Amino acid sequence: MTELITGSQMASIDRRAIDSGVPSIELMEAAGQGVTRVVENLLGELQNRHIVILCGKGNNGGDGFVVARQAAQSGAKIQVFTATSASEITGDAKTNLDRLPPDIVQSVDRIATVQNALTNADIAVDALLGTGIQGPPRGIYADLINALTRAKCPIVAVDIPSGLNADTGKIEGPCATATCTVTFARPRIGHFFFPGRAQCGKLHLIDIGIPPSTIERERISTYLIDNRRCARRLPQREPDAHKGDCGRVYILAGSVGLTGAAALSANAALKGGAGLVTLGVPKSLNDILEIKVTEAMTHPLPEVKKVRCLSLRARGDIQRACRTADSMAIGPGLGTHRETVELVRRLVRDCVCPAVIDADALNALAGDLDAIRACETPLVLTPHIGEFARLTGCSIAEIQRDPIALALKFASDVGATIILKGAPTIVATPEGETHINPTGNPGMATGGTGDVLTGLIAALIGQGLESSDAACTAVYLHGLAADIAAKKIGQISLIASDIIENFAPAIHQIRSSTGCFDLHLTT
Repeated sequence: MTELITGSQMASIDRRAIDSGVPSIELMEAAGQGVTRVVENLLGELQNRHIVILCGKGNNGGDGFVVARQAAQSGAKIQVFTATSASEITGDAKTNLDRLPPDIVQSVDRIATVQNALTNADIAVDALLGTGIQGPPRGIYADLINALTRAKCPIVAVDIPSGLNADTGKIEGPCATATCTVTFARPRIGHFFFPGRAQCGKLHLIDIGIPPSTIERERISTYLIDNRRCARRLPQREPDAHKGDCGRVYILAGSVGLTGAAALSANAALKGGAGLVTLGVPKSLNDILEIKVTEAMTHPLPEVKKVRCLSLRARGDIQRACRTADSMAIGPGLGTHRETVELVRRLVRDCVCPAVIDADALNALAGDLDAIRACETPLVLTPHIGEFARLTGCSIAEIQRDPIALALKFASDVGATIILKGAPTIVATPEGETHINPTGNPGMATGGTGDVLTGLIAALIGQGLESSDAACTAVYLHGLAADIAAKKIGQISLIASDIIENFAPAIHQIRSSTGCFDLHLTT
């Protein structure tokens, strides 16, 4: 798994590596080499290319000085602008500044001079502010970042675009927009949360020689979901497998006007590999669902008269059906009638197989979290931010301020895996881990995509995955299928069924590739 870290964790890892005997000057040299390679990849060659490098007074600026020296040695025309006078630069950064020819370095006296240099540059390197920044950039740093935002040339950010919060991805003031970002040892959480993710461009990860043991001692608990993890967990069928071996999934869904949600969940479960899918629906809607779904079975259930939603009398039929199920999904399109709400609460308390709780079932449980706590089988809850606000009693603004912490707290409180859907989606486990999903696109902002995810999670649990593994694998596969669909038809025209139809190529891509979606390893 790929760990994600905060700025303070990276500082701690750096200190530990240095204390273990790795010279800090060597770490800076390796970081600068990595950035130089990325610059060279972008330009094709460095000979006679004009490179402008903006440097702060800290280690981020020191990395920029290394880039300047190495690029100059390869024949590039270099201009280095420092945000402070040379006397304010200390440590390893000072050592690398002193290795540069004096005629290529100047401290900034007029922003217009920098702006003119950027206008004529082939590429710019942003080495102003690193991952330790707190609060908005001010003074000369803000002016230089604004100059970068007006530049027309490609920009390579060192570690993180200046002005971006490495821990949250939030922007509080001026912030550079990078063509690509070169980061070291491990990616930062802020690289993957919007709006910061859009500022980073293509993300490159550089190994600068930090011993793995110094990273392991940091006790990191936030991870990026990647191809490697998902490839290991996707179900493999035995040569003599039959449908009963591949997961029996029971989906409780649908009410009048919302039969599409039920059908999407069932079809997603089938395309996700489930051997047998049964769709429990209000009996008056059964004929409609039999037309909408071909490969799934339907199970007509008692309903509230004239309302066409599930009644409390359906409880016994559902419990009997679930005794032979490997997993269950509850919620897509169920509606919020009081009898349906009470039915959901009782079913969750007495659940006899692992279950996925979504949509209207989450709203039903918002008033009875003890039903979740009382459940003795593994649960996966899949709220979007509005549903999560109702479950937790927090405001949307509070959740947006620290979604990881709140998702973790809630997962621990109720003893269930939480999928907080968004950009990005967060998976939090009761054991205290969070997993960040890098796949997906704005085309998924359309009705039914959550119903598709619910069916897919249930299918993976039914095929034997643990709840947390099924949650991580499903959100990655779901988002990747949407990315493949968007490449074919565009984001605007993407609908939920397009995601289902691209499960197969997404599975093939996961199994045939390594590494992480949207994370480039530069060696």
